[in-house]
Amino acid sequence: MLKEYKTVTEVVGPLMVVEGVEGVKFDELVEIKLHTGEMRRGKVLEVNGSRAMVQIFEGSTGINLKETKVKFLGRPLELGVSEDMLGRVFDGMGRPNDDGPNIIPEKRVDINGEAINPMARDYPSEFIQTGISAIDGLNTLVRGQKLPVFSASGLPHAQLAAQIARQAKVLNSDSKFAVVFAAIGITFEEAQFFVDEFKATGAIDRSVLFMNLASDPAIERIATPRMALTAAEYLAYEKGMHVLVIMTDITNYAEALREISAARKEVPGRRGYPGYLYTDLSTLYERAGRLRGKEGSITQIPILTMPEDDKTHPIPDLTGYITEGQIILSRELYKKGVTPPIDVLPSLSRLKDKGIGKGKTREDHADTMNQLFAAYSQGKQAKELSAILGESALSDTDKKLAKFAEAFESEYVSQGFETNRTIEETLNLGWKLLKMLPRTELKRIRDEYLEKYMPREEE
Repeated sequence: MLKEYKTVTEVVGPLMVVEGVEGVKFDELVEIKLHTGEMRRGKVLEVNGSRAMVQIFEGSTGINLKETKVKFLGRPLELGVSEDMLGRVFDGMGRPNDDGPNIIPEKRVDINGEAINPMARDYPSEFIQTGISAIDGLNTLVRGQKLPVFSASGLPHAQLAAQIARQAKVLNSDSKFAVVFAAIGITFEEAQFFVDEFKATGAIDRSVLFMNLASDPAIERIATPRMALTAAEYLAYEKGMHVLVIMTDITNYAEALREISAARKEVPGRRGYPGYLYTDLSTLYERAGRLRGKEGSITQIPILTMPEDDKTHPIPDLTGYITEGQIILSRELYKKGVTPPIDVLPSLSRLKDKGIGKGKTREDHADTMNQLFAAYSQGKQAKELSAILGESALSDTDKKLAKFAEAFESEYVSQGFETNRTIEETLNLGWKLLKMLPRTELKRIRDEYLEKYMPREEE
């Protein structure tokens, strides 16, 4: 028999203190009944003797200290999972939000997941085609990888997220592919954009959407990504699917974490964020990967907006330590009309060499990738020199490199948000652009590939 307590002594922001409790555990789910009869949920954040601190998911507005009843349920926050979740939209707490029927769960799972034994992990090695040349050709995404997108306020990361969710697929695989999309603290307009985009393109049929709005209690933002990852683990490890998890915006998640930390009067770390921000983020990111003996996998693309475009801000800084690279969006390229505005030079996929080459993409992929990076870097330097000294100061080779850099941005990187390029199209486009340069500049490509793949002059 579960005990019911009427010993609430304090409410501060989203936190509530209950005295005289017995047998209560950390992270235990709590049921809160207000004097009006309204039911709310929470979880135990801290237990000190007979005193429990409870985090209220729906906010503390309207709570009467004397009349509020609290019941500790003896289990953690759980998500009911089923394959029927595909094609559905849920709120940030895992409740259906699309006028559809309730899901009949196959089972209920703790949203905090379980630690993965490092020895049980399998190394990521299979190419995921996103249809975006700047990613597929130069910063390749590999199945089981965690590759964040570093964006900034006003940049089109929402459109990029929708494009990846719509187009992504694993080549040369018969396994089912699914997308789990977690929106954290976004506006109603953004949420409607994502839902409409998924439905209009048919991507909703293979997707599970979790939507936490900016108007929802900030406390729910802590649960939303864990709900999404729990659904992803079920689809990947129990149903054998390749699951791509897209989470936007991790910055809103970290802000909610800071808000809770301040309410608990914890000693703040860098810029007011809690000292355990790194550890907390790792509990999300490290749930990506592949397991030996399991058909499915989880690939993560967390998206975050860098406050004031600052790469050294704690959120992108700590994210970079945990994940395997980053895709960086550029405000300068966006102003030029380049979409998606991916800045390929500071972007990095640390596992890109594991998912490319013969039998995965194409034998010339590594060589063309290295040559495109080198030529674009030299071309940007030539353009900067031209801006200072004038075009007449450039050599013929530098002029060609500068023109190459312009063409690279306008034709290779810029493709709009509706174009879906195959890896063959991306590689062939790279060769077409490299043809603009003298053969003497193509030092990173083997002669055999130059002969085989370089476009011939039209007769």
